[in-house]
Amino acid sequence: MKAKGKRILVVDDEEVIQRVLRKNLLAGGYEVLVAGNGKDALDMVRLHHPDLILLDLCMPGEYDGLDVCIEIRHQGPKPPIIVLSAISEEKQKVKALDLGADDYLTKPFGSEELMARVRVCLRRTQSSDDNLKQAEILVSEDQYLSMDLVRRQVRAGKHEVRLTPTEFELLKQLMLSAGRVLTHRNLLRLVWGPEYGEESDYLRVYVRQLRLKVEETPSHPRYIITEPGIGYVFRGQVVAQNL
Repeated sequence: MKAKGKRILVVDDEEVIQRVLRKNLLAGGYEVLVAGNGKDALDMVRLHHPDLILLDLCMPGEYDGLDVCIEIRHQGPKPPIIVLSAISEEKQKVKALDLGADDYLTKPFGSEELMARVRVCLRRTQSSDDNLKQAEILVSEDQYLSMDLVRRQVRAGKHEVRLTPTEFELLKQLMLSAGRVLTHRNLLRLVWGPEYGEESDYLRVYVRQLRLKVEETPSHPRYIITEPGIGYVFRGQVVAQNL
């Protein structure tokens, strides 16, 4: 992912954090916009159409981070959002992800981690969710894991893996959202239906079963990663192919 031409909006009411984020992003070759409150952030989104937003959750004024997230997801175009939050804000962090945020960073965070998350999020956007959803085959970037969505076949390495319909759908949703954290609630609703959302223990059982079938070392998974208290993420990029 080349940084040239990519515009990032930093939304945070703390000037120190604004300066640090701006410095790191400019050094990475990005164009940077800064907003100190939710209202200004929404105005900048409408006027400047950023490619990505770094969004603090706790801000004073009419719009906090959650309000901004809701408003942006009701507008178009819809840039990816990386939430910035403190550990004590876990419930808000989960809610933001449920509302459509793409990833999160817990304060304090290092500059290398910040830049890595930004690159992954922009790369995922460039690869296009629409292309993945229209694909017939999904393949992990190391080509170890593949899903044939037409024939409903899964391969891990050289071996075909037999999954139940629920396991297949769970892996499919994780791979379609590769690099993005999916909350327990989102995964349950995507796989089991809108009437689900609170059965996180139920979800853990299926994730464990899925890891036993597709991971080389299930106790140290490479692909299906747990985000404690939040949900799961498929690590790495997924490539779309057609038959």
